[in-house]
Amino acid sequence: MSTEYAKALGARLRAIRTQQGLSLHGVEQKSQGRWKAVVVGSYERGDRAVTVQRLAELAHFYGVPVHELLPGGSPNAAAELPPKLMLNLEVLQNLGEDKAAPLMRYVAAIQSQRGDYNGRVLSIRQDDLRTLSVIFDLQPSVLVDLLIEWGVLDADARRAVNFDADFADDELDEEELLEEDED
Repeated sequence: MSTEYAKALGARLRAIRTQQGLSLHGVEQKSQGRWKAVVVGSYERGDRAVTVQRLAELAHFYGVPVHELLPGGSPNAAAELPPKLMLNLEVLQNLGEDKAAPLMRYVAAIQSQRGDYNGRVLSIRQDDLRTLSVIFDLQPSVLVDLLIEWGVLDADARRAVNFDADFADDELDEEELLEEDED
């Protein structure tokens, strides 16, 4: 790997990490030691080559597609990442179980799996949103609007969700079913 490319890759890695509000030590803590601060720092400086496998694992850890970490895309690709889907757990607790019991159970399962009990916020992924939309029996866009209305999600969450790309298959299946019914 050329030094120039390694430095560009490192700059992308650093941009993603800092956007998520993580220090190098924070990465080590959040990953429970899986990602050592010194190793991630050396990747970011371009001092150490990163394998494709490790890069894919790091992308997964950060919750971004691998191509967002690679140099050569748009120069501001890392800066243009949509906001993360962050659930406000303090607001969620105040909603009460009658309104948000399924979401509270789902959050508890994620917290248990991650060992993340900070109690203030919890990041969720597109797949989590997909699962929650099934649980609530709502279209993802309607669910996001509901969670924003409840104050559990910030209004910027709409930008974090790519409804066209992520849920296009569902829409096609519905259209195909309607066409079959007409025949």
